[in-house]
Amino acid sequence: MGVKRVQTGAEVLDNALGGGYEIDVITTIYGPAGSGKTNLCLLGMIETINKGKKVVYIDTEGGFSLERLKQLTPDYKKILDNTLFFKPTSFDEQKKIFDKIKGIINDKIGLIIVDSISMLYRLERDSNEEVQNINRELSLQISILTFIARNMNVPVLLTNQVYSSFDDRDKVNIVGGDILKYGSTCLIELQKLHKNKRKLIVRKHRSLPETDGIVFEIMENGIFGVG
Repeated sequence: MGVKRVQTGAEVLDNALGGGYEIDVITTIYGPAGSGKTNLCLLGMIETINKGKKVVYIDTEGGFSLERLKQLTPDYKKILDNTLFFKPTSFDEQKKIFDKIKGIINDKIGLIIVDSISMLYRLERDSNEEVQNINRELSLQISILTFIARNMNVPVLLTNQVYSSFDDRDKVNIVGGDILKYGSTCLIELQKLHKNKRKLIVRKHRSLPETDGIVFEIMENGIFGVG
């Protein structure tokens, strides 16, 4: 029996992922600012709710845009009514949300989104000398999400920030390093090309090989393949 997937909300993304996001794992989408990470989150949210489920959306960056949601769907009120929003402004607030998140997940929830998992972690790490404790807390949060995905069959979609190495400016590193790399069963890199065009590369997947990636375009009403 094949692995169950949920559709992404864009045909070009479904094709690249063998049918959509796998339901029992963490998928992490990473890339520079403006590469389309939040757009993928919004499309996944819309698709999930239109299929009759609810969504948990943890917005740590304040990147959720009602105007963008209205562009993507005329049924934006339905989407809002079926989304449970959390908007932490500190890593401690994020920790408290994860402490109680297992208790609010039930069979009505079809997707958990954290956009992004690293924003508040990065701010806390840069301003606190207790790096080991901060890393331990991030690992705990990933463990909670892994438990939910595996035991409750709720797909988890994370976005993550990137940075360049001091020694190699062309190398892309994800914030959180091995914690996110090993905690994510699927890793998707987004690259900015020009204008509205972006490139998606599946860097890690348990059933798909790494390829050269696909090019897509971000339009007002969604994401569409190019070429």
